[in-house]
Amino acid sequence: MTDYTEHVHEYYDAVDADRIDDLLALFADDIVYDRPGQQPIEGKADLEAFYREDRPLEDGSHTVHDVLVDGDRAAARGTFSGVQDGETVEFGFADIHVFEDGRIAKRYTYTDRDTV
Repeated sequence: MTDYTEHVHEYYDAVDADRIDDLLALFADDIVYDRPGQQPIEGKADLEAFYREDRPLEDGSHTVHDVLVDGDRAAARGTFSGVQDGETVEFGFADIHVFEDGRIAKRYTYTDRDTV
């Protein structure tokens, strides 16, 4: 059984460093990503468009406080500090990553904000 802790940290490192190609390599082609206040992102092409063009968060970093792995699921809890819509923000998050064949196939984000 794979411990996906490192995969989860790789994701946040890639997001924070704006390494979109590295980030996309972590996801399955048929990824489904649910975020607060938004329609789900479905498929890697839509995920790429989101990270390259549509992501409302920028110039920020994630601090991961906990990663818990149970089989093919990993839960991460932490804080994000950065910019959203031109304003400095800091908020807590919890993400669930569901892995299939070593890649993230489903992702659920929960924050203490209405939309991200």
